Amino acid sequence: MKIIGTGSALPSLSVTNEMLSVFLDTSDEWIHTRTGILERRIISDENLKDLAVEAAQKALDEAGISGSELDYIICSNVVNYYVTPSLSCLIAGGIQAVCPCVDLNAACSGFVYGLDMAQAYIMTGKAKNILVICAEEPTRMCSWKDRNTCVLFGDGAAAVVVTQGEGFRASWITAAHRPEILYYQRPLEDCPFVKYQQRGVPMYMNGKEVFKVAVTASIQGIEYILGQTGLTADQVDYYILHQANMRIIDTVRNQLHLPADKFPHNIERLGNTSSATIPILLDELNKSGKLKYGNTVVLSAFGAGFTAGTCLFTWTMNE
Repeated sequence: MKIIGTGSALPSLSVTNEMLSVFLDTSDEWIHTRTGILERRIISDENLKDLAVEAAQKALDEAGISGSELDYIICSNVVNYYVTPSLSCLIAGGIQAVCPCVDLNAACSGFVYGLDMAQAYIMTGKAKNILVICAEEPTRMCSWKDRNTCVLFGDGAAAVVVTQGEGFRASWITAAHRPEILYYQRPLEDCPFVKYQQRGVPMYMNGKEVFKVAVTASIQGIEYILGQTGLTADQVDYYILHQANMRIIDTVRNQLHLPADKFPHNIERLGNTSSATIPILLDELNKSGKLKYGNTVVLSAFGAGFTAGTCLFTWTMNE
């Protein structure tokens, strides 16, 4: 399996740390030193489906195929306006695709999970062209009175088109039962037969525990992938990590004893866009020409659950 097109789309509204300090007990210095974030994009007068369609169309255009040539759409999404129909079905309508569609929720690990799933379909011959897309608006899960969570997140969408060919070399996905350290409970409709009504709980995060589990999962996944491919850590050109917190990225880098230029980041501009962070950054590196043909790339993510996923591939575009 190989990537033949990337695309991304962001909301127009940029919200700086200073803007948040107007209504939160926080400051630019407090947020930046703890997270690395300076600003984030937040959906204001757009909607997530339209951003997703835009990102998908950009990936299709670069791949040189139409939506009608897709055999499958896999969409990673945690929350959006629709529970049903699935977001993937709505995206299919926007790009004139007629193929199976499925949403998956592996939280912030969703892109790596989606690639792993796509690889299985392609390897078994059940599909040739697959759109893997992440469309997220985690800003709608937060309490905007809680400075520990709402300052972290932004919204966005990004996609890749994958097809048959050489490129992907190894992947690793896993999950552990740790719901108590990071969760969001959606409100449900009242029912006269339910003994208690579920009103919903805004996102809760135990930052210290998430940090520890995230670093451990990232290192574990990277070491496993390197072992499977027989590569050393310094032979990888780029490590594209989930953009949750700059401290996590720096800690992983330091434990691997690698230079900063192998760990590109955009968290300072976009915050944490859940599963969309990695494909957005991948698209930026692709469109800027920083990714070169033959580069070895590792993607590594973690998310609520606690889920984690890592994959390694050779970049086959920009020859």
